[in-house]
Amino acid sequence: MSEDLVSVRYMVDDVQKAVDFYTTHLGFELRSSAVPAFADVTRGGLRLLLSGPKSSAGRPMPDGVTPGPGGWNRIHLIVDDLAAEVDELRSAGLHFRNDIITGPGGKQILLQDPSGNVVELFQPAAR
Repeated sequence: MSEDLVSVRYMVDDVQKAVDFYTTHLGFELRSSAVPAFADVTRGGLRLLLSGPKSSAGRPMPDGVTPGPGGWNRIHLIVDDLAAEVDELRSAGLHFRNDIITGPGGKQILLQDPSGNVVELFQPAAR
């Protein structure tokens, strides 16, 4: 495995749907697949581990809590034209948690994958 990759694990409900989402809409490439348990996809230096309920990462913890998707932690993808990206993704029927917001560093919006995990799309402010 390349030491240049940073890995992030997302728990997902359906590994194949997650693979389709990330490769079709966000420019990731499939690295390996053990559907329905696991797959990993890459984009640049990011390796996204997609772990389903049948994966070892989906096993209950000693206290009985089962890992699941969702939450507010997220990967952060920089885009050149946020409005155009949002229009394209909305026309594909994808779901956002909010509308575009603008802050001192730029504009952002939160996209949800099919399991409810968040992907932040960010357009830096012009400098």
